[in-house]
Amino acid sequence: MNTLGMIGGTSWHSTIEYYKLINQLASKKIGDWANPPLIIHSINIELMREQNKEKINAKYLDTSLKLQAAGAKAVVICANTPHMVYDFVQPKIDIPILHIADATGKEAQKLGLKKLGLLGNKPTMTGSFIPKFLKNNYDIETIIPEEEFVPQAHEYVSKELTQGTFSDAAKHFFIQQIELLKARGADGIILGCTELPLLIQQEDVDIPTLATTNLHAQMAVDFIFNK
Repeated sequence: MNTLGMIGGTSWHSTIEYYKLINQLASKKIGDWANPPLIIHSINIELMREQNKEKINAKYLDTSLKLQAAGAKAVVICANTPHMVYDFVQPKIDIPILHIADATGKEAQKLGLKKLGLLGNKPTMTGSFIPKFLKNNYDIETIIPEEEFVPQAHEYVSKELTQGTFSDAAKHFFIQQIELLKARGADGIILGCTELPLLIQQEDVDIPTLATTNLHAQMAVDFIFNK
């Protein structure tokens, strides 16, 4: 098995979810009596809240190099938003970063989806790191909620979901946004926050949802087993 390096901490709830999913998926191949080789480096979520891009890039590069030196054969960033560092970090290390949008794009392509609504926090929805990757590699268009709804989405993600709170109000809000994105032509929805699949299940809506955490974890396991 390939050793996988995991960068977590944003949030620790999402890191736990990644660790659990990767081990659960791996156990289907090797049995419950064994587990894959993983190296976890958990950073302080305050780094992301400072919104200092240079500082964030430097931290993720330093952490990736440490994981590489420790024997990791690939890096998985255990959240959506920190993938903003991909273009900066990937050229400077010798092992691949398994991009969350790559896992999402493969699934969307398999389902025949061409226009995806993207939900998450403000940096994920308004940043280019997911839409650009999907457009350049899969010719998939991405749309986000109307500008007036972005602050509320960010508030629910940053103040509730990443703190382990899953309220009825948040669930109602995001289901409403899914319906609005669908009305604008989305044929699928990216649940682009690690905790969103814990809030919204496929049976809650009548449009395909792409749970990035689950897809990314499967991509990680495929790498571990050289698939």
